Amino acid sequence: MRVMFDEIRKNKVKSVILIFFFIILIGLLGSIIGLVYNNIYVGLIMAIIVGIIYSMIGFFSGNKMILNMSGAKPVTKKEYPYLYHTIEGIAISAGIPAPKAYVIEDSALNAFATGKDPKTASITVTTGLLKTLNRQELEGVVAHEMSHIKNYDIRFMMLTAVLIGIVTLLSDFLLRSFLWGGGRRNRNSKGSNITIILIVAGLILAILSPIIGEMIKLAISRKREFMADANGAVLTRYPPGLASALKKISKDPDPLVDKANKATAHLFISTPFRKKHGIITKLFSTHPPINERVKRLEEM
Repeated sequence: MRVMFDEIRKNKVKSVILIFFFIILIGLLGSIIGLVYNNIYVGLIMAIIVGIIYSMIGFFSGNKMILNMSGAKPVTKKEYPYLYHTIEGIAISAGIPAPKAYVIEDSALNAFATGKDPKTASITVTTGLLKTLNRQELEGVVAHEMSHIKNYDIRFMMLTAVLIGIVTLLSDFLLRSFLWGGGRRNRNSKGSNITIILIVAGLILAILSPIIGEMIKLAISRKREFMADANGAVLTRYPPGLASALKKISKDPDPLVDKANKATAHLFISTPFRKKHGIITKLFSTHPPINERVKRLEEM
């Protein structure tokens, strides 16, 4: 239990650091936008307004949007008693309120958790997962997702997705500003070498910011999968259950979750897309290799 509380504390510290990093990045993008249009304050104000609106929508409606995008449907205890009892039992073990249960009609073997906090959290599983896993394996998967909820990973990853969305919006606007000729107006009126250098730097920043932000998100996501595996094994006190579930998931002949997309992929217990190989694929992977996760579980 101490490990879990330590992880919650670390997540809060990392959240503050992450917010600070993205605020600086958003401020830089806003300043460059303002510079392109000859008024740095207008750019900063625009960045702040976009950031506040996007953050409010993401924080208060993000989990509902994720569930709708994924095609998840709420289910009752009468419909899926097996799933309900498992979620309730693991929630008691974790010491948090039982999350709401959702199901996706899909043959792929997958699951994810979402929400702002344990009180608003939900766990979603595919029908393919329910049909394939035995009780101990399902407990392992639910415990993994319950760990994401208890450790506030769900809030952290939602926050990360929102911040990257803001950076992407501002970067796209800045790039379009150059295409519309905003930069040319600035150079003709100012004729300043420093201004030109700053604009060029802004162009490079606009191109690289979404990529850098995405890589940070994915690196964090991969690390948190390992932690959720370990904490999930602690909750069930049976690491082989999750290890066996991950083996079955890795052998899924059609792992594609039809309504999954890049915005929600990092939430799933395993990548919801078809398997691809290569250095670039690994670099932008939302999850660590399953065989490595299984190995760590088997060593516990």
